[in-house]
Amino acid sequence: MRKILIVAPHCDDEILGCGGIMSKFAQNGDEVYVAIVTNGHLGAPELFSAEGTKKVRSEALQAHQILGVKETFFLDFPAPRLDSIPAYQLSLAFSKIVKEKAIEVMYLPHRGDIHKDHRITYEAALVAARPINNCTVKKVLAYETLSETEWAPPFGDDAFIPTVFESIEGHLDKKIEAFKCFSTQIKEFPHPRSLKTIEILSNYRGATVGMREAEAFMLIREII
Repeated sequence: MRKILIVAPHCDDEILGCGGIMSKFAQNGDEVYVAIVTNGHLGAPELFSAEGTKKVRSEALQAHQILGVKETFFLDFPAPRLDSIPAYQLSLAFSKIVKEKAIEVMYLPHRGDIHKDHRITYEAALVAARPINNCTVKKVLAYETLSETEWAPPFGDDAFIPTVFESIEGHLDKKIEAFKCFSTQIKEFPHPRSLKTIEILSNYRGATVGMREAEAFMLIREII
């Protein structure tokens, strides 16, 4: 049994990037935790109502129940302006979860995503996963988020170059079912946040390595 933490800047990022493996790992007996970093109403009340934030969080919990998540943490940092808070506060919040749950594997948003909240989340979580002071984290990976990762500038340092492919055969339906919980986020194809696009990306990532369906990740560090 492993203890796995999926770090998501906003509700639904974790489903888009890791929904298949969340279902797979939970079914295999691993403990899957999710940390949702931001609260839109706290960060931009003129854009996100309190009712809307409450609704999307309820949707996230429904999705996590479908996927077998053991516990969800809502950290209440301001979105879309994580750059307005001291970075150490975010790192400490991640460190607390890592320590309390003895997290062994962390999945983070890709550092090159177009949304600045994603990059800030990645950097702060990586600080929390530093291999010092008996940190329990032995493996760190970055995931891709539809409508954030693929829209980043085409520069080498920010490119998502997958090095780990995890089969989600038998779990794609669960991933799609979970994303359906986000009624306000589902779009019509060809928008990247459409159910069809989720399926297409899973098929493409799988076909890249001879599998029917997969999710792709960048390995940041693994200690064996």
